[in-house]
Amino acid sequence: MNPQIGWALAALALAAGYFSYGWRGVVLGLTVIVFWLLLQFSRALRAMRDAGSAPKGQVPSAVMLNAQLKAGMTLIDVLKRTRSLGLPQAPVAPADEAFLWADAGGVSVLVNLRGGKVTDWQLMRPADAAG
Repeated sequence: MNPQIGWALAALALAAGYFSYGWRGVVLGLTVIVFWLLLQFSRALRAMRDAGSAPKGQVPSAVMLNAQLKAGMTLIDVLKRTRSLGLPQAPVAPADEAFLWADAGGVSVLVNLRGGKVTDWQLMRPADAAG
């Protein structure tokens, strides 16, 4: 969700609370906003805890990860799918980030992020030994 929309909804909740119930409505609006922020924080911590307990840069299937990735996904969404922290790679541009995940068969996915959101990714297969 766009952060500007979130802030606009928060301001709208405070205004609606004030006009409906006075200062008690503002307190209710603040309570709802803090509860929402705590839910988001808890979601991020859970994803990081799960990813931090797994081997770094390992996924069960890189091909499945490749199929699940979409442009605009957040890093937290990627971590929830991989359940592993990616291996940092050299980014294409200085403001970008790049992470690599690989499976046991040697297939890997290189994910490029800008501003914490997926811009593109690349599936890399190992060279075929037979041929």
